[in-house]
Amino acid sequence: MSNLQHPRVEFTWTLDIGHSTLVIAVNHLVDSARLKLAGFAGPGYVSNLMELVPLVSSRTGTVLTAPARKPPWLKVRAPGGANYVAIKHMMRDLRLHTVCEEAHCPNIGECWEHRAATFMIMGDVCTRNCAYCAVAHGTPAAYDPEEPVRLAEAVTTMGLEHVVITSVDRDDLPNGGAEIFAACVEEIRRRLPATTVEVLIPDFKGSDTALRIVVDSRPDILNHNLETVERLYRIARPGGRYDRALRLLRRAREMAPGQLTKSGIICGLGEEWDELEVAMRDLREQGVDILTLGQYLRPSAAHLPVARFYPPAEFAELRRLGLALGYRHVESGPLVRSSYHAWDQARNAGATR
Repeated sequence: MSNLQHPRVEFTWTLDIGHSTLVIAVNHLVDSARLKLAGFAGPGYVSNLMELVPLVSSRTGTVLTAPARKPPWLKVRAPGGANYVAIKHMMRDLRLHTVCEEAHCPNIGECWEHRAATFMIMGDVCTRNCAYCAVAHGTPAAYDPEEPVRLAEAVTTMGLEHVVITSVDRDDLPNGGAEIFAACVEEIRRRLPATTVEVLIPDFKGSDTALRIVVDSRPDILNHNLETVERLYRIARPGGRYDRALRLLRRAREMAPGQLTKSGIICGLGEEWDELEVAMRDLREQGVDILTLGQYLRPSAAHLPVARFYPPAEFAELRRLGLALGYRHVESGPLVRSSYHAWDQARNAGATR
């Protein structure tokens, strides 16, 4: 950590909650996207406080002001083609969810027009509350055991050569819902044995038992996103742990040495360039084969602000660095998301059936 003296912030923050008013006096140092409050802390409140407090780099002492608007390279066409409409109707008819919709993915129009989608199982309400994520959080509904069958029906209807399955965090379920991931993989295998299957899993609170259940279903690619650098985990991903994410990827490699593993990092949350390089090295040291890097886009005013927009040239440099570290495939660009062009990522990394 730097020895720089960061600016001291002194103000009173007033939060209206129903008929009550909570007043918090803040008189503490600001260290990047981390605030220490006198006897009070919580990711939802901190993200609101960050509307009022400038981000300060812990490495350089530079005040990071949030960009006023998106740069031109992040502009995308609004979705609405024939395939987009057809897939939207099919998802509603089969009572399925996609991370494309729930996470407000900017590539939904492009991917759905190519008849590609990332299915989100176990509902659309997450038990965790990451400060960058658009997916709703709260108490999920009871799980529907017929979901794997409906999902496989959608994959068959779409004729997918590669399918990506992710989920909300379900800390309320035994093994975090690992059996449901396995059931989805097995049902797709039964119907479409030539289709490659990628699973983007939660951390299962570090459970080896849960991870083993998923690994034993033999997905072609096992993905768990690191998301951000270690310093920002407490504010951006309070329910997760940096070392736990790395351990999951390492254990997946140990359980199935021939299985491809994958992870992703969001850029623009307030990390420094050298911290990105450290995170990329940390992932590669766990044997990760495929890496994705993309720009953070703020879903709403209740989420963490964008610290900066990375230009395409910097994403190209990150790709070069990743390949030099030994990754089989690096997908890096402003609009890249974990499943962006996943079919190409799988093919380039050698996932075939």
